Amino acid sequence: MAAGGLLAVLAAATFGATVPFTQRAGRGVGPFATAACLYGGACLFAGAMTLARRPAQRARFGAGRILVIALLGAAVAPTLLAWGLQRVAGMTAALLLNFEAVFTVLLARAVWREPLGRRVATALAAMFAGGVLLTIDAGRGAGLGRVGGWGAAAIAGATLAWATENMVSRALAEHEPFAVVTAKSAIGAALTTAIACLVRESAPGWPHLLALGACGAGGYGLSLALYLRAQRRIGAARTASIFALAPFVGALGAWVLGDRDFTAAIVGAAALFMVGVVLHLTEGHQHRHRHEALVHEHPHRHDDGHHDHVHVPPVAGEHTHPHQHQPVEHDHEHIADVHHRHGHGP
Repeated sequence: MAAGGLLAVLAAATFGATVPFTQRAGRGVGPFATAACLYGGACLFAGAMTLARRPAQRARFGAGRILVIALLGAAVAPTLLAWGLQRVAGMTAALLLNFEAVFTVLLARAVWREPLGRRVATALAAMFAGGVLLTIDAGRGAGLGRVGGWGAAAIAGATLAWATENMVSRALAEHEPFAVVTAKSAIGAALTTAIACLVRESAPGWPHLLALGACGAGGYGLSLALYLRAQRRIGAARTASIFALAPFVGALGAWVLGDRDFTAAIVGAAALFMVGVVLHLTEGHQHRHRHEALVHEHPHRHDDGHHDHVHVPPVAGEHTHPHQHQPVEHDHEHIADVHHRHGHGP
């Protein structure tokens, strides 16, 4: 849980930190061109990382699944976000991203039947309350009160698209993350570039292009790879709840860059976010459960209690290859990782 939680925190930090920079770099650039630059940067970064790492596991995810992921996460969501960012104040825009965690947790419960429990529900409520507190505070000043609701609705729509993508990409959490990001980003960049040309959006200048590409490399390429690794370890709902730190990071970045709406509400929200993270990282979940026979391939270690097959010569550390699990029934603390996606009744 601690390792997966740390990966989710890092994913949130890398994404949230780029939001205010994306807002500034995207001024005067069309939403489709902005999305194309963001995912072009993500594709170049993830592709370079894939070549450098030379993963032993070949990317064999289905074309239909990766196309849906690209449409939702690399075309629809960033386009809506780019459009909304130009119509909503920086801190408010960052805080509206809280809704991705809410949508993802609800979808994870509805689609994948991931157990929540009182502790996770309390953590999510605390994080959501922090976001609401900050949004209300920003709305009293130069946030939602100064602009129409369309920008806010667009950002909320982007979070819903990303939440839906999280559900679809959950099955890809076992694959090499940078390979998944490369495929998704390439399709998304191509689609948004084609649409930008079709609607005659002007090409961004080099300063905008380079700045948005850098935001895409960190906030979309690296962040998504970390998110997929976290999702593999702790499941979709818990990863999304911890990822709710991203709006706070974005709001803090907006303040550093000149959005000076620093009030007591931000301090209160920070405390609520930390309560949520601590609740997640200290969560315990234990009951007797059964593993059926299974043959699959994913990165794994031999000290996790579930991979006891033998290598000749011995292999240490994380590695990947097709392997078989024998049926077993046991009782230990666990989370919704790749080996514990069983149901929990009512």
